[in-house]
Amino acid sequence: MPLRIAGAEYAHRVDAVRAAADAVRAQIGASNPEVAIILGTGLGGLGRAIQVEATVDYGAIPGFPLSTVESHVGRLLVGTLGGKRVIAMQGRFHKYEGYSLQQVTFPVRVLHALGARTLIVSNACGGMRMEWNAGDLMLISDHINMIGDNPLVGANDDALGPRFPDMSEAYDAALRTLARSVAAAQGIPLREGVYVAVAGPNLETRAEYRMLRSIGADVVGMSTVPEVIVARHAGMRVLGLSIITDLCIPDALEPASLDKILAVAANAEPQLTALVRGVVEQL
Repeated sequence: MPLRIAGAEYAHRVDAVRAAADAVRAQIGASNPEVAIILGTGLGGLGRAIQVEATVDYGAIPGFPLSTVESHVGRLLVGTLGGKRVIAMQGRFHKYEGYSLQQVTFPVRVLHALGARTLIVSNACGGMRMEWNAGDLMLISDHINMIGDNPLVGANDDALGPRFPDMSEAYDAALRTLARSVAAAQGIPLREGVYVAVAGPNLETRAEYRMLRSIGADVVGMSTVPEVIVARHAGMRVLGLSIITDLCIPDALEPASLDKILAVAANAEPQLTALVRGVVEQL
């Protein structure tokens, strides 16, 4: 599937965001989603829990990139979950696909323009703590940006957010407390830790895992951080959840494959779905 490049400058502009939001509204009507959800690698099935009223293909939205990664469907799902109006991205974008971080995060701008003020972001990641296991869920408490870029680089449009957004609480404390409470009530084991984002697409070397662990990261992935930066720039509350799909322990490192990662994500997805639904119900 070919890339559709709109340009970083375009993705910075409020008129581009409004045009995309208008195109979505033309297909979904007057629906005003309260919560936006980004479904990560292998987690598109979480969309089955949503009572879907409308779908919008990314190709029909001006300025939207197109998903090029296997398991990322490439459409918006609009409906209800846990009694709340939601809009979910079934498929996200990554820098390694050839997109700028402004393009990667453009959909977050559009979700905000459509009315969503809370963002729940999920991902599949590699775990770097020996006491954790593949298939564990992790609540993201904080993140480290090692992608080497930032989606806010360039001219700032004050209509989209401040020039220097504060990131002292990137992941909303009240939402994390709620997630812990829901997990405990449902008997869902929930780790908590720091997510580090790297550019990819290759997986890391043993030395790189050692370095990432030494700077304070618990899990590693290739997404999420740019989207969270832009969500916070827009003033959205953020909850981040990861499925640890493979173990990245340098002294016991085994080759990883996409098939294994997707299989672990699929097995863990019912718990993630139950957790997200429980959180949304109580918002």
